[in-house]
Amino acid sequence: MRIDVFSIFPEYLAGPLGASLLGRAVAGGVLDVRVHDVRGWAADRHRTVDDAPFGGGAGMVMTPGPLFEAVEAVEPVRPLYLLSAAGRRFDQDMAVELAALEGFSLICGRYEGVDQRVADHLCDGEVSVGDFVVAGGEVAALVVIEAVVRLVPGVMGNQASGAEESFEGGLLEYPQYTRPADFRGWSVPEVLRSGDHGRIARWRRAEALRRTSTLRPDLLEGRDLTADEAALLEDPPE
Repeated sequence: MRIDVFSIFPEYLAGPLGASLLGRAVAGGVLDVRVHDVRGWAADRHRTVDDAPFGGGAGMVMTPGPLFEAVEAVEPVRPLYLLSAAGRRFDQDMAVELAALEGFSLICGRYEGVDQRVADHLCDGEVSVGDFVVAGGEVAALVVIEAVVRLVPGVMGNQASGAEESFEGGLLEYPQYTRPADFRGWSVPEVLRSGDHGRIARWRRAEALRRTSTLRPDLLEGRDLTADEAALLEDPPE
């Protein structure tokens, strides 16, 4: 998979992209991430990439020229998304969609935002990682990249790890435990130590439903529970 990222702070991305899962994916040739410094396409010696907004107002706005020049010179893999509060909400379903592609590209905004003509005439869409404000799109780019890349075959050592995680199937993940079986008087549920894989699977399904119903009931809104799921919620296994 190839991912192109356009940013005025490429150093922000260097560390995370070279570490842990992403770093191993790059080293193994599964992932090709190309970070482009937009300042390299600025028209003046000061490498200016922002200006005051028309109509007045606080802050500065990223100008369209360097971004258009950078994208046209690089010819990044499409689709190209602008990371923006106005974009489609990024979620696990979108991560799965992007993981099925050969690649995609991201533009990281800064300051008060990006000239609207970038969104209207350069990008294929906009993406938001949540209803909050951060200093720039770099942290959002890292969220999108890691969520997508871990779904690409060959990236995770155990591909089954991604099949039973939160939001897969629209539910939160069941609780996880490891050694010791008893820690400060808090014990691991007996069923997980039983060796009965059928009981374990049923307990995990019930716990996923219970946690979702308790912590994220919005995920169950509009969901038609099967008869078995309803029974597990009403009368969960011990």
